[in-house]
Amino acid sequence: MIYRQFSVTLVSAMVLSAVVALTLSPALCATLLRSSSNHDKKRGFFTWFNHKVNQSQSKYQQILLGIISKPKIFMFLFFAITALLSWQYSRMNTGFLPQEDQGSVMVQFSTPVGTTLAETQKIGNQISKYFMENEKDNLNVIFMVMGRNNAGSGQNVGMAFASLKHWDDRKGSENTAEAIITRANAHFSSIKAARVQVLSPAAVRGLGQSSGFEFWLQDAESNGRDALLAAQNAILQEASTDAGLAAVRLNGLEDKSQLQVDIDQPKANALGLAQADISSTLSTAWGGSYVNDFIDRGRVKRVYIQGDMEYRSLPQDLGQWYVRGTTGEMTPFASFSSVKWTKGPQMLQRFNGLSSVQIQGAAAEGESSGAAMNKMQQFVDKQKGFSLQWSGLSYQEKLASGQTVWLYLASIVFIFLCLAALYESWSIPFSVLLVIPLGLIGAVIAASLAGYVNDIYFQVAMLTTIGLSAKNAILIVEFAEAKRAAGMKLIDAIINGASERLRPIIMTSLAFVAGVLPLAISTGAGAASRKEIGIAVTGGMISGTLLSILFVPLFFYLVSRLSAKYKAEYTK
Repeated sequence: MIYRQFSVTLVSAMVLSAVVALTLSPALCATLLRSSSNHDKKRGFFTWFNHKVNQSQSKYQQILLGIISKPKIFMFLFFAITALLSWQYSRMNTGFLPQEDQGSVMVQFSTPVGTTLAETQKIGNQISKYFMENEKDNLNVIFMVMGRNNAGSGQNVGMAFASLKHWDDRKGSENTAEAIITRANAHFSSIKAARVQVLSPAAVRGLGQSSGFEFWLQDAESNGRDALLAAQNAILQEASTDAGLAAVRLNGLEDKSQLQVDIDQPKANALGLAQADISSTLSTAWGGSYVNDFIDRGRVKRVYIQGDMEYRSLPQDLGQWYVRGTTGEMTPFASFSSVKWTKGPQMLQRFNGLSSVQIQGAAAEGESSGAAMNKMQQFVDKQKGFSLQWSGLSYQEKLASGQTVWLYLASIVFIFLCLAALYESWSIPFSVLLVIPLGLIGAVIAASLAGYVNDIYFQVAMLTTIGLSAKNAILIVEFAEAKRAAGMKLIDAIINGASERLRPIIMTSLAFVAGVLPLAISTGAGAASRKEIGIAVTGGMISGTLLSILFVPLFFYLVSRLSAKYKAEYTK
């Protein structure tokens, strides 16, 4: 969807720009660019600027002549730049979406199994007090939920939602949601009576519960509940000692004590008791059973039958209940059953039909989600008989990672086909395509220096850089090819065509950089994604412009010579 939105926006803008350039711009030129009798007599900044541009064009022609006369040296330099691009790109960490300040944080907490709701409420009060006292300048309101969180329901769990003030009222890096989360987690780590996690909401609503990664650990070979828990604990133990991971936790309710009722089925059969009667009596007395409805003062109310509280409070109370047999006799539960305490899951979880547990976590500060996910995959691979299935944003990240190369190839192939149709040649487009690494190297270096990873927004910036780099090359190749077709010698056509387009290339590139600069320095809501695109595109445009005006003439020269040589040999 992000790729689709980007493509629709960019294509719409390009279509509008083309329409304006072909219709309105000529009319404006005819109106604004009128000749003046005293044009040559003008003095000032513009005269000085034009003089310097003319001087630079003369020097530029000399530089091009030197580059074309030494093609091996500069092609070696081009291949070195391409190799550097490949090396740096392969070293970049991967991700899916940058973590944004969404104006809210989420707190998830749990106390030991068996803790009363009143004790859990005390932890909730501590959390509320911390935010209202320590983050009062950033906090708008905090909402507390007891008895439920993302892991499930129970009297020992709870969650809170803290709404932060508007971004304009939280200026400064110390007042961002990320900084608030870091301080809060450091504070709550001192609470020994509960496990408290302060989290950021998921980057995309509906894809996960919070930021970071999430996956399901599956019992692929039906090893049993105990083996699944052992594998889960081993993975969590390894993750807790890894400096590249943070807040790796089980997203589920811990096993708790349960009262197990064992029915001696042969003895029950001998006493004339049916299994259905035993189950019905037990569920009705201890769990309640719906009977019917009745109308009370004009309102419909339901009737449930259930044992009185004093007869279903203790394990031994089970023996006081009787079951009616097939002969009509009443038989006490104690005569054919026994009870014992055991531990078991509060909720059985299955994913893709397999018994599973969900584990969540995040990459440590300075690490990427892709690196963190690879580490978790390695931990799971050590557990024989168990498999891993990503979910939420992590699943989308894995899904998108395999599409990147195809996106780049599709973009390059589309450019090649359009240029082949434009020039009616299969060779000339290569002189344009060879410029692509020269723009991408700037985008990759700029993103790496800024600490960004290879995620969706970086890929959008790379695709934009590919198109813009090709645009600059087309401006040079188009004029050089036109001059050569008019009868000018190849080298003269290249040098004259490139020098004529030097000023338009530099001016349009500067205008574009000025246009994306606000993205690179933006703040507030959605700033992370805007800055990533802005910085990467700015770096790509700078390197693409500076290097393309030097290398594109060389590429066109070499491609033209190779094409002419091939045609000469083919026609023999």
